[in-house]
Amino acid sequence: MNLRIFWALSGMLFIPSLALAADYESVRERLQTLVSGDTEMAIAESPVPGILRVRIGSDIVYISEDGRYLLQGRMLDLDTRQDLTDQAMGEVRRELMAGIDEEQLITFGPSDADYEITVFTDVDCGYCRRLHQQIEQYSDAGIQVHYAAFPRAGAGSETFKKMTSIWCAEDQHAAMDIAKSGGTPKPVSCDAPIQAQYRLGQSLGVTGTPALLTPNGDLIPGYVPPQDLRVRLEQLAARASASASAD
Repeated sequence: MNLRIFWALSGMLFIPSLALAADYESVRERLQTLVSGDTEMAIAESPVPGILRVRIGSDIVYISEDGRYLLQGRMLDLDTRQDLTDQAMGEVRRELMAGIDEEQLITFGPSDADYEITVFTDVDCGYCRRLHQQIEQYSDAGIQVHYAAFPRAGAGSETFKKMTSIWCAEDQHAAMDIAKSGGTPKPVSCDAPIQAQYRLGQSLGVTGTPALLTPNGDLIPGYVPPQDLRVRLEQLAARASASASAD
């Protein structure tokens, strides 16, 4: 969570409750006095009586129904072994990813693959290079890879410049191959989506690279070998199918 928002919200712990119970609108009004006016907010019930789930921007927190106590952390259902907070974040990630233009991603693998993932990548990251060295094996495992830019050093860095050149290259695949092999692609500039994708990654909860996102909003951090990733995607798909059937 953005530190400014976190510390502002944390101050709620020391604000006396204004009432023994509050409806959603009362809780919303109280929260909105502590965050910027344009921050998106959504309040819903949680599985725990007396605790509401709140989405603030791209973060999930919990608050007591009377608006007094703010809780930050993960909510786990020990009976089902499900991470309920991650499930809620999955919904957020799906919404955010729905707005991305696939034409601004660099795609490797067949369009008829069994699975597809979006990989937030940094061309100077060792494990990102390792993943790319096996890109054909991911294709053979039935996985299509969409690359999104996440230069960890931020705007203006050498990595940022390299990734701009890749996205602006006439042959993006060749330029990506060069960069992921430790080389420097031919410098080219254009209105590339590097900064926008970097910010999107931050909103999705990406903190390191590679970070793998499924269309269902599952975040898989770090490098996963091709066949292991295939198994992981099959498990996630089965879980999503079972959850949909239960609903």
